[in-house]
Amino acid sequence: MIRLYFDAADLRRIVLAPAPNALWEAALSLRSLRAGPAVPDRPRPGVEQWRRRVNGSLAERAGVLLNLVPRDGYLPDFLLQPAAPDLASAVDMAGRTPAEELTADLRVPDPAGRDTAAPPPSRWSLELAAGTATARRTLIADLRGYFDSSIAPLWQRVRTDGTADRALRAEMLLRGGVDALLTTLVPTWLWDPPVLHLPSRYTYDIPLCSRGLLLMPSWFGTGPMIRYRPDEPTVLAYPMHVTDASGTPAGPPESALGPLLGRTRAAVLGALREPATTTALAARTGVSPATASQHATVLRNAGLVHTTRTGTSVLHGLTPLGTALLAGEPPGPIRR
Repeated sequence: MIRLYFDAADLRRIVLAPAPNALWEAALSLRSLRAGPAVPDRPRPGVEQWRRRVNGSLAERAGVLLNLVPRDGYLPDFLLQPAAPDLASAVDMAGRTPAEELTADLRVPDPAGRDTAAPPPSRWSLELAAGTATARRTLIADLRGYFDSSIAPLWQRVRTDGTADRALRAEMLLRGGVDALLTTLVPTWLWDPPVLHLPSRYTYDIPLCSRGLLLMPSWFGTGPMIRYRPDEPTVLAYPMHVTDASGTPAGPPESALGPLLGRTRAAVLGALREPATTTALAARTGVSPATASQHATVLRNAGLVHTTRTGTSVLHGLTPLGTALLAGEPPGPIRR
């Protein structure tokens, strides 16, 4: 479990990235190709279709990037350049990364031979860590070549989906505040103020230290990816909310909200079109009263549900934000 700790200043300094990061998406797409088809319970609309369209040798497409991008686990931080507005700028910034940062990012052992959990770096990685001009030129050329051959034909869709996701997140923030934004970021992530809990096989406690958080939507990402620098805002890349290729989710509104809230939680929200007690809510959704109460609490913390006590029972209902979300309003343009 990764835990991000917010203070009051961090909550005021949450920023939504203007678009997916081209260089980071290239790295994550290469990981997707190396890892093979997605597991059944984590479908990503469009990714499998893209995988099938990518032809030719991966080694020819990716070149030295295969030394940097493993099938899972750690990705070098210099492959995420959050300040870069486009691929050309990001590649240029990555190519100018100081040698000491490259050494740390590539996890090259220090001269004393300190052991690391990472596999031994390749010969080319050692040259890059040393900052040689030849290694840097090769990195830049292969980054550009891989993006042009594998990502460029898809990039307009990635940007379009990123714009829709950003509108959704901004609308949640405008209507429900920070609690709504962080509660609905990813269904399996838990916002328990002031801590955001991110499921992971790694265990880290990361205080944001009043420097804030940059939220970066990712089309190829399937889990949390964090870039931490002591003197900069922490970057959290999250899987963006993506609909099908037509842009219109099938089924009733609550089924479309499944990838955003989780299927059970979305069903609970949909069941509250008419107010209900916890017992009635459990009966409507086919879950236990304890489970219904738990989901109602999360939705209430997000500003989607209100709860009123009536005698020994509680009555749950939709807030205006919950009603708007079920009506499908947040994915549209932000109203001014």
